[in-house]
Amino acid sequence: MRAARVTAFGGPEVLVTAEAPDPVAGPGEVVIAVAVVDTIFVQTQVRAGWGLEYFPVRPPYILGGGVAGTVRSVGEGVDAGWTGRRVVASIGITGGSAELVATPVESLVPVPDGVPFTTAAAVFQDGVTALALMDLTEVTAGERVLITGASGGMGTLMVQLAEARGAYVVGVARGERKTALVRELGADAVIDGAQENWPARARDALGATGADVVLDGVGGETGLAAFPLTADGGRFSAHGAPTGGFAPVEARRAADRKIRLLGIADVQIPQRESVRLAAQALTETAAGRLRPVIGGTFPLDKAADAHRAIEGRGLLGKVLLTVRGADD
Repeated sequence: MRAARVTAFGGPEVLVTAEAPDPVAGPGEVVIAVAVVDTIFVQTQVRAGWGLEYFPVRPPYILGGGVAGTVRSVGEGVDAGWTGRRVVASIGITGGSAELVATPVESLVPVPDGVPFTTAAAVFQDGVTALALMDLTEVTAGERVLITGASGGMGTLMVQLAEARGAYVVGVARGERKTALVRELGADAVIDGAQENWPARARDALGATGADVVLDGVGGETGLAAFPLTADGGRFSAHGAPTGGFAPVEARRAADRKIRLLGIADVQIPQRESVRLAAQALTETAAGRLRPVIGGTFPLDKAADAHRAIEGRGLLGKVLLTVRGADD
């Protein structure tokens, strides 16, 4: 089979697509013929050597990613009825970007009829995290929610989910195209984060008390600038780090204002719960209540170009890898 392999820590050029042994389904496993691979920003960071305290991987390794495809074969102890079913599965930070992947049957989530593989791949991983964050931060109707990185793959889903809960949503994105997208998705107010005075403009949109919930998908200085916009007694989630680090909010500062501070550890979701949330995300998508935004698709052989596109941040929403010869 063909697989996208990280040969060393470094830039996108270290990604090489080459032959690898076909996986065999072990006991309790299935082999999926992959149609589409979801790519997320953290994969580019790990490839570059960042975050090893969170993701202890070493090259060479097959690039990770959640997959959508068809079950080709099953291992011992697995119901043969899985064969031929359309599924998604979260493979992790390594092993997903290949024509074939082996994974435990417990990780499988059926794809509803009528949902294309591209849509399923685009929604299910970020959908799990977005739904989990909605529950963790307990977003409710009438609350004011600030979302940074609102035009990204997960940000676009959180805008829709918060709106669906009846919250007043203020989205932060950079540039005219991205802010227009966030507005289209239903945000009540949109702030251009490329402008130096964006925190003041966000404060105006949120009102004097600030945001009941801040969902920071950017981190770094942007996340740090968003923290003061949190209302006393509110919730602040520092789950994103595309800037190279999570928002460096001091726990004491949060405690002094009775702000509940959440971090990346809070969204390390057990597999059973992840499967449940993925099924919920796909159900919402099939019903037309949740729409992933796909900014670009690249063939498996162009995985390096996909990473360049993600790092360039010019595309809106998700970037996907399509696998040659896989049927939708």
